[in-house]
Amino acid sequence: MTQKTPAYGARAAKAPLAPMTIERRDPGPRDVEIEILYCGICHSDVHKVNDDWGTTHFPVVPGHEIVGRIVSRGANASRFHEDDLVGVGCVVDSCRACSECRAGREMFCEKGVTFTFDSLEQDKPTWTFGGYSQNMVVDERYVLLIPKGLDPARAAPLMCAGITTYSPLRQFGCKRGDHVAVVGLGGLGHMVVKFAVSMGADVTVLSTSRDKEKDAARLGAKRFVATREPGAFESREGTFDLIVDTVSAPHDLNQQLMLLRNFGT
Repeated sequence: MTQKTPAYGARAAKAPLAPMTIERRDPGPRDVEIEILYCGICHSDVHKVNDDWGTTHFPVVPGHEIVGRIVSRGANASRFHEDDLVGVGCVVDSCRACSECRAGREMFCEKGVTFTFDSLEQDKPTWTFGGYSQNMVVDERYVLLIPKGLDPARAAPLMCAGITTYSPLRQFGCKRGDHVAVVGLGGLGHMVVKFAVSMGADVTVLSTSRDKEKDAARLGAKRFVATREPGAFESREGTFDLIVDTVSAPHDLNQQLMLLRNFGT
């Protein structure tokens, strides 16, 4: 069975988002139904709507930084309760049986992950729709509890930008006393700084100019390097245990490699 829900989506490449009605499945045994309260915008949403990658299936409803409240759940759903505040990121399903899924790395599902929007469900005929909608239905295994006291509007970007920046810090064991360099202080970079500082790391921000130096200090970075200044790299060779590069524009990674300590990442 399905249910109709209001949404905003695009019917063609580069078309403006407009009201439309989409279908959501009724909650299955392990599903939760979420009333969507907030949804962030990621540049991949823009790429998909514009069909920049040539893979978009229209109509498309974007949005994968989702925070909402559980309004119903399936008979076997036990992780959450009705009225819980929860989040959904960019993945809503996987095969659950391959070695990657069993290890908790569903993003690398060997049979193909199901993304939150513009992706085929595991049953293959059905396309997913994202968070620019009134509600959604998701298997509870792909839902996160939002802690009490955390502003739900501010929590929404954590479902993608937050996960993207927290993951490498955890994966490579960022810990108290580590010297961490963050390259770029934009939407992703500022989150890396906050996460690394909260883990006890000694953080240095690398940016092309000093325009964001005060912002870096406010976020907890101890040092700031303007990379276009003479000697910016040479004076810091062998300094860092971990470098997290958040800059999407082309730039010379070799300059960063010499900043790493032995066995740095």
